[in-house]
Amino acid sequence: MENTSNKMQSGETARQTDVLVIGAGPTGLFAVFECGMLGMRCHVIDALAEIGGQCTALYPEKPIYDIPAHPDILAGDLIAKLEAQAAPFAPVYHLGEQAEKLERLESGRLRVTTSKGTVIEATAIIVAAGAGAFGPNRPPLEGIEAFENKSVFYMVKRRADFTGKRVVIAGGGDSAVDWTISLADVAEKIYVVHRRDKFRAADASVEKLKSLAAAPDSRIEMVIPYQLHALHGADGMISGVDVADMDGAVRSIKADALLAFFGLTPQLGPLAEWGLDIAHFHIPVAQDTCESAAARIFAVGDVATYPRKLKLILTGFAEAAQAAHAIHPLVFPGQELHFTYSTSKGKP
Repeated sequence: MENTSNKMQSGETARQTDVLVIGAGPTGLFAVFECGMLGMRCHVIDALAEIGGQCTALYPEKPIYDIPAHPDILAGDLIAKLEAQAAPFAPVYHLGEQAEKLERLESGRLRVTTSKGTVIEATAIIVAAGAGAFGPNRPPLEGIEAFENKSVFYMVKRRADFTGKRVVIAGGGDSAVDWTISLADVAEKIYVVHRRDKFRAADASVEKLKSLAAAPDSRIEMVIPYQLHALHGADGMISGVDVADMDGAVRSIKADALLAFFGLTPQLGPLAEWGLDIAHFHIPVAQDTCESAAARIFAVGDVATYPRKLKLILTGFAEAAQAAHAIHPLVFPGQELHFTYSTSKGKP
């Protein structure tokens, strides 16, 4: 990060805005809405080629159950609604670009240059980058790379791709449990491979999984306690998966596809050099304002951390509102803000 004057090199033109939002996932999109409701303009940067973050890139057809007023909603549908909610405030999206260089201007404003050379100046920044750039944690199986994106997957974009297939789902978190439930009515057979009986997923989802597996005509078989051991197949298509129990005994399962859900490895990239006091890939913030250790830079959603933080989308939504209200006096110094409910304030 640099301290610099307001002057730019000849030929460069900076885009001017009130707030720069880094990350176009659900929390970032809602931050645009909250800022808009307070009269603040936003530009949005995201490294992905389309908005939605992980909801679009990893599981657009995955149902989400903890969004208020929606007993369940597909991740892709949630993003579409959030985009429509932000649209009246005319956000400017810079997609397929990564925020790289940060400069502090003498005026107090912040200047960010992206990987494509786009220059944006803002009064404040909201980092809503989720877990940042991410990649899958691959199971240590010999030759797995030859099957990736053909019959071995670390995410699901279309449920229909697994219609009538024998699917092995490995892992014990929310993704493994939720996708087992979601694919139960399209796959021919699902084998859930996990090294122990306890899952790291929402209790209600785990109970639903166990109920489905216990049904007389169930397509789900719980392969517990087992771990992935080896893959069989050719030309990128698996024909079977070997699993081993805790004593090393091996069982072979005929399968057409393997879904391995062992989490993601996060990387915040250039943001790690912005003086944000990053700890374990997260940005510590003040819980009441969501401001980071770096003045005028706020963080919301999964990337933000503070004591007793709950990693829920609805938590990120609340943080987006807090950040917007904390930023308002920076954009409009001396202007008193009278908080009103959206039902009485309305929108443009």
